[in-house]
Amino acid sequence: MSKMKGAIVVNVERCKGCTLCVVACPKDVIALAERRVNTHGYPYVESARPDDCIGCAACGTVCPDGCITVYRVKVEA
Repeated sequence: MSKMKGAIVVNVERCKGCTLCVVACPKDVIALAERRVNTHGYPYVESARPDDCIGCAACGTVCPDGCITVYRVKVEA
């Protein structure tokens, strides 16, 4: 039996910290970086719990700046 596991990659320099992806994530995988900003002065999002990502791509779908790429991998259980 296999299941899908996901991984997200955030383009930190494009992220403006709107947190739409944080709200959209059903597994609470994404969080706003605390006390860190990108070169434009925006706090950015990052994968806070990467092992819990299911690869649903909800975060990438709602991102208005296209900062998030989602990868899905089949994992044998």
